[in-house]
Amino acid sequence: MGGISEGGSTDMTTIKRRNCSCSKEDFLPEKSFRNWTSYGNALSQTLTRFQDRLLTRSLDDTELNEVRARSHHEMKRNLTWWDLIWFGIGAVIGAGIFVLTGLEAKTEAGPAVVLSYVVSGISAMLSVFCYTEFAVEIPVAGGSFAYLRVELGDFVAFIAAGNILLEYVIGGAAVARSWTSYFATLLNHKPDDFRIIIHGISPDYGHLDPIAVAVITIICIVAIISTKGTSRFNYIASIIHAIVIVFIIIAGLTKADTKNYSNFTPFGARGIFKASAVLFFAYVGFDAVSTMAEETKNPGRDIPIGLVGAMSITTFVYCIMAITLCLMQPYTEIDPDAPFSVAFEKVGMKWAKYIVAFGALKGMTTVLLVSAVGQARYLTHIARTHMAPPWLAQVHDKTGTPINATIVMLVATAIIAFFTDLTILSNLLSISTLFIFMLVAVALLVRRYYVTGVTSESHRNRLITYLVLILGSSIATAAYWAASKHGWIAYVITVPIWFLATLGLKLFVPQARDPKLWGVPLVPWLPSASIAINIFLLGSIDGKSFMRFGVWTALLLIYYFFMGLHASYDTAKEADENRAGDPAKWKAVEEGNGTSRPEYSMGGDENGVKVSNATM
Repeated sequence: MGGISEGGSTDMTTIKRRNCSCSKEDFLPEKSFRNWTSYGNALSQTLTRFQDRLLTRSLDDTELNEVRARSHHEMKRNLTWWDLIWFGIGAVIGAGIFVLTGLEAKTEAGPAVVLSYVVSGISAMLSVFCYTEFAVEIPVAGGSFAYLRVELGDFVAFIAAGNILLEYVIGGAAVARSWTSYFATLLNHKPDDFRIIIHGISPDYGHLDPIAVAVITIICIVAIISTKGTSRFNYIASIIHAIVIVFIIIAGLTKADTKNYSNFTPFGARGIFKASAVLFFAYVGFDAVSTMAEETKNPGRDIPIGLVGAMSITTFVYCIMAITLCLMQPYTEIDPDAPFSVAFEKVGMKWAKYIVAFGALKGMTTVLLVSAVGQARYLTHIARTHMAPPWLAQVHDKTGTPINATIVMLVATAIIAFFTDLTILSNLLSISTLFIFMLVAVALLVRRYYVTGVTSESHRNRLITYLVLILGSSIATAAYWAASKHGWIAYVITVPIWFLATLGLKLFVPQARDPKLWGVPLVPWLPSASIAINIFLLGSIDGKSFMRFGVWTALLLIYYFFMGLHASYDTAKEADENRAGDPAKWKAVEEGNGTSRPEYSMGGDENGVKVSNATM
C-alpha cells in the first residue's frame, strides 16, 4: 500500500490570481512543461509515472479541501432540496421525451416504448442511488469524476472524465438541434427550413443548424451570471413546462384510441431493449445535480431528496406521456421530429400543437441551462487536478461561477450542434452515460468493501474476484444478447454467475465502511444490479456508435499520455513536497485559504479510521 500521492501548488499568491489571468502559468504551470528539455525528461518517465497514477487513489478530504481550494474562490452555497428537485426535472425532461419517444416508437419498440422507458428508468434510478451516497459524502463540483478518483484511482477517473465531458457536449448538442425542430413546428415549418443544407457530404453532418448555436450562446450567458439566478429561472420555466405536460396528457388521452395498442410489441423484446438503450438519453442530466453538491446548503438532506425525488417524478411522467402518444396515433404514423405536436394535429387539435411546441421549447431550454451548469462544474474539478489546464478551474470572485469552463464547454457544444445529426448524437451519448454509470456502481462497491488499513488482504482479494465475476458475467450476457437474436443457453450460465458472485460478496466479504449520513439500501444487490443493467443496455447499441466511442477514447489516451499524466503527476508530487517541507503552509491550502467549511471534512471511516490514499 502506497502513501497519498495527490495535491497541488500551495503558493498563496497563486490562490489570489486574477480571474482574467491568461498566461502560460494558467495553462501549463507544471515542471514538466517549463521547457522542451523538461518535457523530454517527462516523456522518458511516462511508464513510471503511469504506474504511479494508475494505482493512486485520492482521499475524501483531498477532494473536499485541497482540490477545491485550487479554484481560488468558493462557489456560493445557496441551493436547497427544492432547488435540486427542480434542477433535476429541468435537467432531464427535454429532447428525450419530446423527440426520441416518437423515433423509437416508430422504428424500434412500437407502443411498447413505455416498457423501454421503464427499463431505462430502473437503470437510471439504480444509478441515482449510487450517485446520491457519493454526493452526500463527497459534496464537490466534480461529481462522478471526484468519486472515481477516490475509489478507482486517477487513470480510471480520467477516462471517465473524458466521457463525462463527451456526454455533456453531445447531450447539449442533441437538445439544441431538437430545439430547432420544435421551433420550426411552432412556426409551421420543417426543421430543415431553418438549417443550411450542404450537398455533397453525408446528411449526418451536412444539415448545419445556426439556431442551435444561437440558443447555446444565450444559455451560456445566463449560466455565467449566477447559479441561484439560474435556479430561479429554471424553477419558473419548469413550472410552465409541468403545466404543458399535464395538458398534453389530459388532452391527449381524450383522443385515445385503444385500437392503436392492438399490436403492443411489433418488434418484440429485442426492440424494447434496443429502444431502451437509446431512450436512456431521456434520463441523462440527473448527474448534473450531483455536481451542484458543493453549492448545496445541507448535502446530507438536500441531495437524497433532490435526486431521488426528481428521478421518481421524471420516470412517472415519461411513462404516462409515452402511453398517451401511442394511444393518439398508430405507431407507424408517428412523426420522428416533433411527435407530440404532429399527433395533436392529426387528431384534429391543430391549435394544441402550438402549446405542445411551446412546452417542448421550454423543457429543452431548461435542459440546456442545467446541462451548462453541470458540465462547467465537472470541467472545473477536472482542471483542479491539472488533468486539464488549471485556467479552467478558476471561479469568478463576484459571480461565484466557473466562467472559463462554462464558455469552453458551450463553445464545444455549439460546434457539435452546428454539424451533427440527432440520431448519431443520441446513440453515442447513451454509450458514454451507461459506461460512466457502470463505473460509479463499481466504485460504490469498492467504497463499501475496501478501506486501507481495515480490509484484510484476503477480503480484498475476494472483493476483486467477485467484482471480476460480476463484470464478466454482465459483459457476457450483453455480448450474447447482441450476437444471438434467438438463443438463450448462455443466459442459463451468465445470470447465475452474476447472482452467485453478488451473493458471495454479500456473505463472504464484510463491509469496511458504513455511510455516515445516507447510504444505498440493499448493498451489494442494488449496485451490482446497476452494473448488470447498464452493461446489458450497452449490448443493444449499434456497432458504429461503439466505433465512434473507441475513436474518442483513443484521443483521450493520446492527450493523457502526452499532457494530462505529466501535469497531474507533477501536481501530486509538488503537494507531497509541500506537506513534508512546510506543514503550516500546507495547512493553509488544506483549509482553502480560509474558505474551508468544517462540515465538508469527512475523511475517516465509521470507526474513526483514517482512509489513506493508497494503491489497492
